[in-house]
Amino acid sequence: MSEASTDRADRPAEVTDPLLWGLATAVADAHQADEDGACVSPSCVGAAWPCAAWNNAQEAMHAARAAARPTTGALPATSHGTQPVSAAGRDGAAVASAA
Repeated sequence: MSEASTDRADRPAEVTDPLLWGLATAVADAHQADEDGACVSPSCVGAAWPCAAWNNAQEAMHAARAAARPTTGALPATSHGTQPVSAAGRDGAAVASAA
């Protein structure tokens, strides 16, 4: 089972992103181990547990908590090595400043 239920009463007080928390716990709950140690989700087709989806759900549940938020204001790199979109925007065009 996941670290916590999606029920609002069961959500830890330090969760700052309830939507992410709810989605992550739903994924974790759907990707449980069977008696043979394989993931029960049809999308994993018998992959060994813990599967990638369950592991990613655990990371998302951690990210949804206040303690996991960056405190410096800097944008962290994503978990798969790419950098976040800069202030220039997705298409690379400069963003006009209000100053």
